Amino acid sequence: MTAPPDFPPDGADHDGGLRTSHPPQGFVPVRRWVLDSIAELHLLRAGLQREVDARLGGHVDLGDVARDLVLVASELATNGMRHGRAPTIVELQQDETRFLLTVADHDLTSEPRVAGARPPGQGGFGLQIARRLSVDVGWYRTRTVKVVWAEIATRASPDTLTD
Repeated sequence: MTAPPDFPPDGADHDGGLRTSHPPQGFVPVRRWVLDSIAELHLLRAGLQREVDARLGGHVDLGDVARDLVLVASELATNGMRHGRAPTIVELQQDETRFLLTVADHDLTSEPRVAGARPPGQGGFGLQIARRLSVDVGWYRTRTVKVVWAEIATRASPDTLTD
């Protein structure tokens, strides 16, 4: 599988831009978190885990979806808080077979960057993690916020999900 043209290929020796686009339509809002500090990440993680577990109906075979979604949300929210301006707003949405995460911050001057190759421990891999665990990832700006989004498939039939 090759990376989309707007992403640096895995192992690239330079950082690259994230594709600018709006997320797919048709999702219904589930829950929203407003984060003012890194210390609040544990509330986001726990809340997301509960919401996703409830919507997946306790199906053990779908546990990886909740784990992936919590990890992607945590990475994107951390990026928003470290590289953006507070508050960071995380929204979870869903449709019949997918979840959509949006993470907004108030820094309109910076753009999300996908990390190139670098030694372990130097950070910068949040967007790579999001890319690997998501169906699609992108970002856009409005007049007031910068939004990074990730679409995550449930790998479940529509009747598996509850609302």
